[in-house]
Amino acid sequence: MSKEKLIIFDTTLRDGEQSPGAAMTGEEKLRIAKALEVMKVDIIEAGFPASSQGDFEAVQGIARVIKTSTVCALARANDSDIKRAGEALKEAVSSRIHTFIATSPLHMREKLQMEPEDVIKQAVKAVKLAKTFTDDVEFSPEDAGRSELDFLCRIIEATIDAGATTINIPDTVGYNLPEQYGNTIKQLIARIPNSSKAVFSTHCHDDLGLAVANSLAGVINGARQVECSVNGLGERAGNAALEEVVMAVRTRQDLLPCDVDLDATQIMNCSRLVSRITGFAVQPNKAIVGVNAFAHESGIHQDGVLKARETYEIMRAEDVGLSSNRLVLGKLSGRSAFKNRLEALNISIESEQELNKAFRQFKDLADKKSEIFDEDIQSLLSDIKVDDGLEDMFKLVSIRACSETGETPAAKVTLAINHVEQTQASDGGGLVDATFKAIEAMVKSDANLQLYSVSNVTEGTDSLGEVTVRLEKGGRIVNGLGADTDIVKASAKAYVNALNRLMSPSDRVHPQAYKGV
Repeated sequence: MSKEKLIIFDTTLRDGEQSPGAAMTGEEKLRIAKALEVMKVDIIEAGFPASSQGDFEAVQGIARVIKTSTVCALARANDSDIKRAGEALKEAVSSRIHTFIATSPLHMREKLQMEPEDVIKQAVKAVKLAKTFTDDVEFSPEDAGRSELDFLCRIIEATIDAGATTINIPDTVGYNLPEQYGNTIKQLIARIPNSSKAVFSTHCHDDLGLAVANSLAGVINGARQVECSVNGLGERAGNAALEEVVMAVRTRQDLLPCDVDLDATQIMNCSRLVSRITGFAVQPNKAIVGVNAFAHESGIHQDGVLKARETYEIMRAEDVGLSSNRLVLGKLSGRSAFKNRLEALNISIESEQELNKAFRQFKDLADKKSEIFDEDIQSLLSDIKVDDGLEDMFKLVSIRACSETGETPAAKVTLAINHVEQTQASDGGGLVDATFKAIEAMVKSDANLQLYSVSNVTEGTDSLGEVTVRLEKGGRIVNGLGADTDIVKASAKAYVNALNRLMSPSDRVHPQAYKGV
């Protein structure tokens, strides 16, 4: 007997972008949306059109391009937000408007300053207006995890009558425990007379580390949509991680009453893409997508896995897109082999110029490394794709760094600033510190360095090093990314990349104006 379908609703581009420093350009959002479509995600929440002109254009651009996934836009329960969402989704093949209003006593009293009856009226009005733009309307009672059950029943019954086809139950502040959250879903479905006319959904935050557990508890108790994000990206501690939800459902078919249609072999590609674009590194021991997720250090474990994989592995690395395939190419290798590997990795190249640039960088790397792994190629492409379409004010021309025992580290950096080369030398506490000081002496950004993070892309001393730099100025936070086998050069690339983002027009980056749901 076939199982019911569990709908995967991805909110990486909306709720995920609410992480400080994770804001993306429209082009970056589109790249992630395309990857989510390849992964066969059912619903892509593309953004919050009313929050900014940039976010409106990003949602509109995604709606024009995505064909097989439903494109969703978030809107508060007011006329202007919903009309803006409807306009942004106008060209979508399949669209959804997701509208919400707070329902907990605390939120209604302190934030909305509205009476409960007025909140119900506002929600019904919003759903009816959204129905004039699309047949697919989702309603969320914000902070449902701390709302009164009787009131939830009333407002959900009213919004279903008004035309809502999906009812999402957000644990907005990650307050619930799994048994509590699951029981809320169960009680709502049982007590609301018209509950069968809508799909019930989960949206859980990870403040107590329970987002995935709560989501699965909701599924066990009748929810048939899970709202989640790649790598668990999201505001504060994040959202339920898409990869964990999907693989838990796939792995525990003995207990879960539904299944997903998602192509799990694309999980790793999406994870790496989101990590590189946002600058949020994935912790090594992160479930499913961490570099150690399928690694075995213990001799007993290694012996067991060699004899029978199932002794210590409950899923295969290949199931999420990991493989031992490596691309070994050198100076004499052709562009066709390189292009074929890009296609196998689902990396799209938009132009011949872009392919030429990527191939040149590949050859440069091949001079430094004897073996090129898939991860190396994905990292190389991030240097090209992440900056695509941005007007770069600064470009790294050259760097010379010197460190000697007993001597103060020093660096000499040459930048092209608006196409005019400048050179500056500086010393520092280390080579990276000296490099950043030399760059700042020329740029004079006065930005605060909030994060400096280094990770290796593959194994070995010749591995590409990826550096993430987070800068803040005037309340605006941006991430920069750089990759190179020379970690000092990678650091300089990351710092310059962050500076270009910081100096770009503010509407090129889309921080969410509202933190909710």
